[in-house]
Amino acid sequence: MHKCSPFCSSFKEKKLTHGVIVGCLLAAFTISIVFKSYLCTQLSVLHIQSQSSMDAAENQFMMFKDAGLLQELVEESTSAKSIFNACDCEPISNYCEINGDVAVQGNSSTISMVSLRTGIPAGEISWTVKPYVRKENAAAMDLVKSWAVTSMEFLHCDLIQTVPAILFSLGGFSGNHFHDFSDLVIPLYITSRQFNGEVQFVVTDNRHWWISKFRGILGNLSRYDIVEIDQERKTHCYPSMIVGLKYHHELGIDQSKSQLSMKDFRQFLRRTYSLKRAKAIKIGDDARKRPRLLIITRRKSRSFTNIDKITRMASSLGYNVVTMEPNISTSLGSVAETVNSCDVLMGIHGAGLTNMVFLPDNAIVIQIVPLGSIDELAKQDFEQPAMDMELRYLEYKIKAKESSLISKYKADHLIIKDPLSVHKQGWDAVRSIYLDKQNVKLDVKRFRPTLLKALQLLHQ
Repeated sequence: MHKCSPFCSSFKEKKLTHGVIVGCLLAAFTISIVFKSYLCTQLSVLHIQSQSSMDAAENQFMMFKDAGLLQELVEESTSAKSIFNACDCEPISNYCEINGDVAVQGNSSTISMVSLRTGIPAGEISWTVKPYVRKENAAAMDLVKSWAVTSMEFLHCDLIQTVPAILFSLGGFSGNHFHDFSDLVIPLYITSRQFNGEVQFVVTDNRHWWISKFRGILGNLSRYDIVEIDQERKTHCYPSMIVGLKYHHELGIDQSKSQLSMKDFRQFLRRTYSLKRAKAIKIGDDARKRPRLLIITRRKSRSFTNIDKITRMASSLGYNVVTMEPNISTSLGSVAETVNSCDVLMGIHGAGLTNMVFLPDNAIVIQIVPLGSIDELAKQDFEQPAMDMELRYLEYKIKAKESSLISKYKADHLIIKDPLSVHKQGWDAVRSIYLDKQNVKLDVKRFRPTLLKALQLLHQ
């Protein structure tokens, strides 16, 4: 279970009876600015910090670890129910909706709301937030700027906007193609699609190359210029704001939480990049139809060391083989076009497989799982997302003899025979050995049935 402390308002509080607590909640939250989101169903902690007029020097924190108790208190009044709309305490993402006048000051990293006749002095309502999805991953969050959210009696505005804003960070793990889509592009699609382009993106921790790479997607989600807020000296004001992005799961959309689906997202990508193919080839009885096989190659790690042999074998089975090694500077439009022209995509577990988002429906994804007992990771990152995208999925797990690690360690070494013993040392050890220092020499004879299975599926 997860504590919601980053989003829960704090008011100085003396010991109060339940009735007085409800009164304080009414005072603090019966304002024109209503926070809209979902009640945190996990373990929640609400700090109520309200100064007593009887004894200003004496105060203490009131903490509710039982959201049910707090709900019972608040539901006595309709107005107090807004306490549950403070922010969305999801396990993964920092996300909050603020409905009401909002001012954003980039040079001070502050988001301010109007505090109107609440009886609570301006500045008493405050919290900090890092607007990125992986809030429990310290490595990611170290690369994300903190923003203070507070209340003011009046807002000073240099620029007044008429449309809502979404503020999000381009820090964290951006730059890794998988995380670019899983942490940013798909969550941004989920969060912004409701506005039909009538929303402005406000980015913190900006990376200009990221904006350039994904400009086509960004431009189809918002009709307005992107605000690079961090160095802005002018205060931008909005009628409402979303801080952070909605996140469901790796490389996907949970339809139980959204009216959108990955089918919708993939159709959006096809429109964005003018992709021609909606369906993969169906071979049928026409032997002249040769499906296109795209092999994602890598240079530094998890690379195929016998790519020529793999290509020849695939060609002998009837595939037109294409290889691609996209990098951070490769045009996303050209990648999308190439992937969409193919019927089968194969690659070793890694960010390159993310490009399956551009495949036509019913295409086939073949994930080569390297040595290291990373089956669950392979399933979570690519197997389940592929099926959610209406793609067919095949998997090939290499044997020790196909791993470059066999040339560094003896067959009875724990790294070879017992990868789970390495898992006990933590993720850094697993990544270092099995992801960063391993290449693959496919046994083409052993792999051949997998490509034949893909051909069989394309006949269906």
